[in-house]
Amino acid sequence: MAYTVDFKTVSTVGLESSPVAEALAGLRANEARYFMNKYKHEFTVVPASESQETLDYVNRVLQERDIAFAAKPLETSRFQVETIKFAYVFYEDGLSINVMYTVDDAKKRAVGFKLSEGMDVPKELEGKFKFATQKSKLAGIIRGSYFVVKGEY
Repeated sequence: MAYTVDFKTVSTVGLESSPVAEALAGLRANEARYFMNKYKHEFTVVPASESQETLDYVNRVLQERDIAFAAKPLETSRFQVETIKFAYVFYEDGLSINVMYTVDDAKKRAVGFKLSEGMDVPKELEGKFKFATQKSKLAGIIRGSYFVVKGEY
């Protein structure tokens, strides 16, 4: 069942099994606020069990860097605003992945990783990426990194 993320009242709905559920919910709300403020788009997620196509798409893009996460995916989101396609996966360990894929500009395509406050860097990313930190009223301290997508998806 789809859930529209409320960034005014942060809720752990759908993320309860995560050991960092509060921080992950804040991270998810932070994304929802961004899309509402920038694009007037409501950020909606669905359980990972109902979105195999989105999981397959994100995993295909991650194969560019030989990355496959062991963590359990909890929720996904997939949508397009303007000429940009977005796909998100929120994992049980507190990791959030997003694929930003511009339809009309191959130079503006990337995969972003965000780590919820309180989680360790996943083994799959250790030593491969440097993480910058950002403060968020909703999510606390967010650590993030990315890579540029080279293939066509």
